[in-house]
Amino acid sequence: MTRASPKCDSGGKYSFRLECAGRTRGIAAVALFLFLSPTVVWPQTPVPETQSGTVPEEQAQQSGSTGDSTTQLDGATQASPQAAVATPAPDIVPVERKPESSEGQQTKRMFWIIPNFAAVSADTELPPLTAREKYSLALQDSVDYSSFVWSGMLAGQSMALRSYPEFHNGMAGYSRYYWRAFVDQASGSFFTEAFIPALMHEDPRYYTRGHGGFFRRVGYALSRIAVTKTDSGGTGFNYSEVVGNAMEAGLSSLYYPPEERSFHNTAINYLSQLEAASINNIIREFWPDIRHKMLRQK
Repeated sequence: MTRASPKCDSGGKYSFRLECAGRTRGIAAVALFLFLSPTVVWPQTPVPETQSGTVPEEQAQQSGSTGDSTTQLDGATQASPQAAVATPAPDIVPVERKPESSEGQQTKRMFWIIPNFAAVSADTELPPLTAREKYSLALQDSVDYSSFVWSGMLAGQSMALRSYPEFHNGMAGYSRYYWRAFVDQASGSFFTEAFIPALMHEDPRYYTRGHGGFFRRVGYALSRIAVTKTDSGGTGFNYSEVVGNAMEAGLSSLYYPPEERSFHNTAINYLSQLEAASINNIIREFWPDIRHKMLRQK
């Protein structure tokens, strides 16, 4: 049971007046403590690790304490855990990373079959290829499984059209068409992606534009036949395509029948190589759009 306390009035006894005076001083002390508690607890935040473990003298004077500063810091930390949490600097703003866009993103293959190893995604800067990397790229394009399939398709088409009657028909005739078609595409890859690029210090890769109007992008893709990026980071005349395809056309005349070795046929072969390279560049340029918008792939 709680005992009732006597009231503090002027007509009470002396003992009651002493008790009331003591209570009044206690209430005043509590009110003073509550009033001064923000100045006792708040300034005593943890000292940075680069400073010494003792609280500065000014901090101790503001808190009005007379004891050891380290002891007071521990007491303040226990009384208010929030005061011990270091707040981040106001000028530090967290950087939000944006998700990567699928616009202009190339893949290693087009339509899951056609090799696309030499295509670079839009707005991408890559270090120049070494001579060894250029030869590796040409070898990868030459011996890819799709190269054997594509050579077989070209050989079948040529035999059906009787492009070279000297080869005759049947499996023997098809094999004559086949190995020549395979050498054509392999030599074209090495001339345009390895030999000439390494000699002229050119980058044989196709850098996707990825933005702009349709005709502007088509014009850009066609211009890459005559203009290319150099190993030094600039642009220059594309010797790899112009001269490399000419060398491939000249070489092919050596292993086709003598009846087909003429300047006219070599020129036709050369122009067909440039036409194929132009179409390939256009397909490369719009492949990210086809994959994203038509095939619904990310």
